[in-house]
Amino acid sequence: MAEANQKIHTIRAEMVANVLSISVAVGELVTIGQTVLLLDSMKMEIPVLTEVSGKVIEIAVVPGEIIQEGDPLIMIEEQGK
Repeated sequence: MAEANQKIHTIRAEMVANVLSISVAVGELVTIGQTVLLLDSMKMEIPVLTEVSGKVIEIAVVPGEIIQEGDPLIMIEEQGK
């Protein structure tokens, strides 16, 4: 069960793109600035970085999936505020 002070950060798509690869796994600890996904939009590879440190608790996309602006990509349980 989640703690009351637990904060979940959702990384969302900023544009329509294709998911090229996922660099993290559920349960993995990530740090600010770490690349978690690689997207392709208009033939450009775009790394998606995390803005928080914490544990990956859900990955909402798969490689090859086309995502829309605002779609959730990865959820991270923030740690160490």
